[in-house]
Amino acid sequence: MNDGNGIGIKANKIYKRKLVVRIVKVTLLLLLIIISTIYLFLYVAYKGGRFTVSLDKNMSNRKNIFLTETGEQNSKTRKLSAETIEYMDNISVKWLPDNLDTEANGSHNGDNYIAYSFYVVNNGKEAVHYWYELDIDDTIRNVDEAIRIMVYLNGKPTIYAKAAKNGGAEEGTKKFYSKDVALLEQRKNFKPNTKDRFTIVVWIEGDDPECLNDLLGGEIKMHMDITEEHVSGTGKGGA
Repeated sequence: MNDGNGIGIKANKIYKRKLVVRIVKVTLLLLLIIISTIYLFLYVAYKGGRFTVSLDKNMSNRKNIFLTETGEQNSKTRKLSAETIEYMDNISVKWLPDNLDTEANGSHNGDNYIAYSFYVVNNGKEAVHYWYELDIDDTIRNVDEAIRIMVYLNGKPTIYAKAAKNGGAEEGTKKFYSKDVALLEQRKNFKPNTKDRFTIVVWIEGDDPECLNDLLGGEIKMHMDITEEHVSGTGKGGA
């Protein structure tokens, strides 16, 4: 026969058990919310477009300069977005097609590389200088250690890479401008009624000493800005 004290002890145990279950449920719910939030952030950051090109509003509005994938005025815009690929294995620059700059307009990705071609068109009456800057917004698992970015400007390619461990440039490349800026270059004397063709190619260089298994699962998000520096006087700029 149970006395009142025994009933009290049993009820206390049941209460503690329910309290533990409730705490576990709340903890799991909080973890689920945190994980969902992180997933949503990654989805927005990486699935929302890994590479975009934007034009300075002043160049567009005041100088009648625009971006286009086709080179024609009927497709002019101030912002372009490249298609992405879900998976990129390491390759060698030697494996890239020779006609990357001329094979297509817009996105023309291949096996294990991103390729995007577009035009900057001067439909105005003045020559301008402009800067083109490619920023690295975010990386996962330090994948930028082995990333290569090749920029064709009117058929001339330049390859950019993060500095080697000794601080020098990787073979055949130009060092990133800074930690978060892959390149910063000036295009001088962009004359009226002319167009510049860009092709941006991104891949993971398998011959890079930093191309290790630690980079597996890495991702990178980048964007390119094109901004103005006006040529004063007659509109006939420098070299």
